[in-house]
Amino acid sequence: MNKTLFRFVVFLMTISLLGIIVVQGYLINASFKNKDEQFKYQVKQVVGNVAKKIQEQETYAFLSRFNQLKDSIGEIPQRSELLKFFYVEKNSITNETIIYSNSIIDEDYSVSASFFDKNNDSTKLKNFVSKRVTEVYNENRMDNTGLQHEVVPSEKIEKSGRVDFLEKSQYEFYFKDIAATRSITQRVSNKQLHDLLATELSGYGIKTPFEFGIYSNGLATKVKSEKFKYDKKFTYDIPIFTDNDGISKYQLLVSFPQKKLFLVSDLIGIALLAFLFTAIIIVAYYSALNQLNKQRHISQIKTDFINNMTHEFKTPIATINLALDAIKNPKIIDDKEKVFRYLQMIKEENKRMHAQVENVLRISKLEKRELDIKKESYNMHDIVEEAVEHVSLIIEDREGTINVNLKATKTTVLLNDVHFTNVLVNILENAVKYSPEKPKIEVTSENIKNFIIIKIKDQGLGISKVSQKKIFDKFYREHTGDIHNVKGHGLGLAYVKRIVDDHHGEVMVESEKGKGSTFIIKLPLIY
Repeated sequence: MNKTLFRFVVFLMTISLLGIIVVQGYLINASFKNKDEQFKYQVKQVVGNVAKKIQEQETYAFLSRFNQLKDSIGEIPQRSELLKFFYVEKNSITNETIIYSNSIIDEDYSVSASFFDKNNDSTKLKNFVSKRVTEVYNENRMDNTGLQHEVVPSEKIEKSGRVDFLEKSQYEFYFKDIAATRSITQRVSNKQLHDLLATELSGYGIKTPFEFGIYSNGLATKVKSEKFKYDKKFTYDIPIFTDNDGISKYQLLVSFPQKKLFLVSDLIGIALLAFLFTAIIIVAYYSALNQLNKQRHISQIKTDFINNMTHEFKTPIATINLALDAIKNPKIIDDKEKVFRYLQMIKEENKRMHAQVENVLRISKLEKRELDIKKESYNMHDIVEEAVEHVSLIIEDREGTINVNLKATKTTVLLNDVHFTNVLVNILENAVKYSPEKPKIEVTSENIKNFIIIKIKDQGLGISKVSQKKIFDKFYREHTGDIHNVKGHGLGLAYVKRIVDDHHGEVMVESEKGKGSTFIIKLPLIY
């Protein structure tokens, strides 16, 4: 994947992720607003119902007291008939005539004015009674003179009762004027108001703390809860105790201090799921980008590896071809010394290619855990000296020096001598290869607690801080302009790390660009 396409894919993925987050935020916000509107509607219904019930309870309480007082009055009220209604029906089969009549009678009572908190002696109140009569007539009888006899019904049924709707209507009208003279504390109590609000709110499923208060012309009254505070955002109001003209000087206010928490609590489950899935998408997105970046990096490293391996094989193959062409020359084929020299060159170059292949196979086996590493007790100093002996000729050829200073007093470790010798040789060869001038190498040892520490220090090119974290990765090589200026394929230090880890040890590097590097190997001792 080229850089342009990679960046385009990353851009699309980023836009999509941001779009998902924005849409989720919008939907959650819209849900919150819907819940808020629903809450407002329900609360308005609640305060409306409570205001209505308070006024009805007040009215019924006075009406009940009035009826009790009226029933206790011994005197007969003054009556007058207001309205009478007739209905006549004749049955042709039975020859009976049925007359239905309904009358509304007005009763006037004289009630003590103290009942209504007034100063005059008495107050006239009206009561309405309904009188219902059913009369059945068999026939009309006439005498011989042609005069009609008095008609007497064969059956007569009378019923009477109060006309509640008229009584209630006229009483409420009269009562509202009387109640308006009373103080608010006489008309409703804190407990009554609290109980009504609690019942109504519970009926609508609104289970959150509430505070209430009644204001008179914008001023607070004594009818309020202890913690009530007016807050425009969380307070709802409605007129209460309206008079006959539909005007009220009182306002019932109800506030919900934890309104937001209540609304959010219903959405918190959905919000948490949305955040969880978004987090999963973000993690997956980051992992995908990381993997894409790693794949691009690995692809580049493998390309470098192939280029380096090609370079490593190209020179030996060319040398072998030249040596073979020389041997086929008639002038040289009879010269045994030259033939032997060319054959030795072919053998050395073949051995060199074989070593490269073995290195690759060794790393592959290490990754698959197929490499058989048998460990025995060895003196670590012996392994160090053997490794130094392997590279001594290379150092001499570069006119360099290697200083060995082994100070450790405890040196017995459990290791595989072949593999660990290769580990030290790889590090020493790198110290030589990455020294542009005459190599100067120091090898030291020391004991720290139950470990032996081996340090290999050079004065070469050094390693950048970024590369220090990656030099033990397979195929990784730090670029120095021309990737072929120092031969290698990025497998040596990966092999070192695998072997040291398998010996339960640690390998580290301390380096500064242009001032050389120090490789540190830490291995546990055995007793």
